Amino acid sequence: MADSSAEQAVVTTDLTKIYSGFARKRTVHALDALSISVGRGEIFGLLGPNGAGKTTLLKILLAVVKPTSGEARLLGRTVTDWRSRSEIGFLPENHRFPPFLTAIGALRTYGELSNVSDSEIETRADRLLSRVGLSAWRDDRIKTFSKGMMQRLGIAQALLNDPAVLFLDEPTDGVDPIGRREIRDLLSELRDEGKTIFLNSHLLSEVELICDRVAILHKGRLIQSGTIEELTAGETGYVITLESESDGDAEGRLKSALPTALHTEYSVEKSVNGGSSDQFSISIGATTPEELNEWIDQLRNAGLFITAIRPRSISLETKFIQTITDRDDRAGIDAGGKITGAGAGA
Repeated sequence: MADSSAEQAVVTTDLTKIYSGFARKRTVHALDALSISVGRGEIFGLLGPNGAGKTTLLKILLAVVKPTSGEARLLGRTVTDWRSRSEIGFLPENHRFPPFLTAIGALRTYGELSNVSDSEIETRADRLLSRVGLSAWRDDRIKTFSKGMMQRLGIAQALLNDPAVLFLDEPTDGVDPIGRREIRDLLSELRDEGKTIFLNSHLLSEVELICDRVAILHKGRLIQSGTIEELTAGETGYVITLESESDGDAEGRLKSALPTALHTEYSVEKSVNGGSSDQFSISIGATTPEELNEWIDQLRNAGLFITAIRPRSISLETKFIQTITDRDDRAGIDAGGKITGAGAGA
């Protein structure tokens, strides 16, 4: 009988990790019967507040830590199988390279540690430096690199053995907006080439832009998973964006149009753009195409120009907060959009 897990890049089944012993004052369930699967050729995001079990899961998948019970498999094999381990690349959080090495020297060194042949290292290293935008700094010492350049070099190192599965822990941390965009583009290209990317990040806006599916962990348990679209779907309805000349009467025409539309809930927000036109957004509770079209007709008849219509949705950050606070209202998000919360960073 064929192993169905071979069709997935990463599979965990009832994975449990309990930390206890002489040095610990209490028993910690870092992972509690966790079952997830990651398909081949997708970008998968792992989310959770501090202490959710993300780091423990990564350590088990990398065969650094053994689970208390349950099973973890990579590419259809156990994570301890040398064939599995030879097909993964890893970028740890806050990684460090010896500062005296050059960029090309670092790739040569880590290539040897990864059992990549000298000929393959020479073939791949310059190509990877070009791919991550570091060709111009090929022979510069790493001690002169910025945090963003270090992240790029780390990604090149993780790709050196041409892995099938790439584990990235905070790959865009410390990278400027342009650099983050370039890294997202690179990850999309790698996915299109068939590589699986397992992404651990606190930057929810980045996860929302790049991941195909995400899983939310809390206290070692999987509490929600799905596509970005599934998780960010809001209440039923639409948001209609309108525009009208700033003639002093646009808001009046809008108000006169609203009562004659269908009897559905709505809210209006005026945008301040300082230009020659007024902009409004209307969030409506229309549930059928007929209701939506009647709204459109009423607004057009009032002389208002519709610039966009989209389904109502929420951000991944909002969804995360809602999901976690439903379980534990100690968790939160800081002003920089990063996840914070109580607990040890297991």
